[in-house]
Amino acid sequence: MAGTSGYVEGWGLYAERLMGELGYLENPDYYMGMLDAQALRSVRVIVDIGMHLGLKIPRFSEFHPGEIWSGDLALEFMRERVHFPADFIVSEIDRYLGIPGQAISYKVGEKVWLEARDAAKQSAGSSFDLKAWHNHALKLGPMGLGQMKRELGEPRNTD
Repeated sequence: MAGTSGYVEGWGLYAERLMGELGYLENPDYYMGMLDAQALRSVRVIVDIGMHLGLKIPRFSEFHPGEIWSGDLALEFMRERVHFPADFIVSEIDRYLGIPGQAISYKVGEKVWLEARDAAKQSAGSSFDLKAWHNHALKLGPMGLGQMKRELGEPRNTD
């Protein structure tokens, strides 16, 4: 699985989004749960990059402008923006610190899944078959995102 986190984690987020596209999140509780999870993933990206690169928080931010990201600031930032228990947030931050870039792989992977699907749709036109595309994608198995985008975004013979 090394080097395929974006494929695997991206598929998870892509599948969540697909559930909404297919109408499975019409219940407001389910939809809010999805939005909470999306907020967590977006905050992860900010915190992961900020802490690992030792970046300053932008001066135009309302949140500690000009300060350098730290574990304490990450905890505060996340507690203000996501609806998860504090002990969960602490474990998330510890995980980010131990696996640089892993938190980012979720959103980057989702983006590449969506781009590959859009490219395949555009290429195939009205003959695009979403189920067949998903089956093909999952049969290929985990791979790097560049290869995945090439493999899944190109037209293919379904005969």
